[in-house]
Amino acid sequence: MKKPEILSPAGDMEKLRFAVAYGADAVYLAGKAYGMRAASDNFTLDELAEAVGYCRERDVKVYVAVNTLPRDDEMEKLPEYLSALNDIGADALILADFGVLQAARRFAPRCKIHISTQTSIVNSAAATAYYELGASRVVLARELSLEEIARIRAQTPAALELEAFVHGAMCMAYSGRCMLSNYLASRDANRGNCAQPCRWKYRVAEEYRPGEYMPVEEDEKGTYIFNSKDMNMLPYVDRLAEAGIDSFKIEGRAKSSYYAAVVTGAYRRAADLYATDPVHFSLPRELLDEVQKVSHREYFTGFYFGDPKTQHIDDSNYIREWDVCAVVETCDEAGNACLRHKNKFAETDELELLMPGCPAEPVRLRAMRDGEGEPLSLANIPHMTVFAKLPHRAPPMSILRKKKTF
Repeated sequence: MKKPEILSPAGDMEKLRFAVAYGADAVYLAGKAYGMRAASDNFTLDELAEAVGYCRERDVKVYVAVNTLPRDDEMEKLPEYLSALNDIGADALILADFGVLQAARRFAPRCKIHISTQTSIVNSAAATAYYELGASRVVLARELSLEEIARIRAQTPAALELEAFVHGAMCMAYSGRCMLSNYLASRDANRGNCAQPCRWKYRVAEEYRPGEYMPVEEDEKGTYIFNSKDMNMLPYVDRLAEAGIDSFKIEGRAKSSYYAAVVTGAYRRAADLYATDPVHFSLPRELLDEVQKVSHREYFTGFYFGDPKTQHIDDSNYIREWDVCAVVETCDEAGNACLRHKNKFAETDELELLMPGCPAEPVRLRAMRDGEGEPLSLANIPHMTVFAKLPHRAPPMSILRKKKTF
């Protein structure tokens, strides 16, 4: 049995380091151009080279998104960029345009070709056609069910890898092909610059009664008729693997390092448990709860079990019930730790310590001191250095967090 790849988002170098530390087999990212997430910091060519080197040392692959639909003036600059990615040693390029695909084969011959979800692959004929054009992997449309994916797997070349999104934000448009942002905010979603108008509040205006706004549903808040829930397939990693998905893709290049760590770590542990004993696979409650501790909208299972026929229409707010207090920078065998402070916390607070590959554990800090060595009972200055005593050694990038009090 082939263990599924855990593919994590890396919007910048810090997010990449957390994704790698918490178990990613591969990361996907983008340069400053040609990528579908302009809201992420993204990477310069020098930073891409650093990212590839960092990942190669840790046996982690790097896939670079070149998945916008470039215009002719952008195509003129593309060969130089593709050649640079080829020289840097990117493992694969994620593409959505036939012209870019042809250019990649010519100017980045050492890079594998992955076909983006933007191409809306929903059948085995399309998947096979891309394989025959040189693709080693296709990223399937989010709108497919597990049954349909299994059928595609059975009818495509065994050498063609199937990748699918398993966690994160969903788009109200088919495979992200949305024009709302372009129309309402002059920001083209298909060029990586979505303003996310699907999360705005809407009311209906009738043509002959201008200025008279009617809620779509009887609710004093209006309605968020385009707003989607977030996908969470963690409880079903066995079903995903059995359908033939080779790579579990986590959405979220614009999200936080904490999100990258927690969600990557949860899917890493779940995939390892499945690989250890597929027949008796089950997940402990604490692992299922992990993904509840990041910022998210109401969860659902997307289209994997058929048309969900439901949307989150109450509001556009995220569920944020936990705060990251600090990140471990160094810690010796006795638990003496140097922490990078993130949010307010006190020595008396009940915290959780999350370390790569381990369940979170409750802790209380002891002997807190500031960067000058002075005693500290409360840490409330962002980005300050805090020294504290942990119960045991915690590796760098371990996370201290606490549940919010409302």
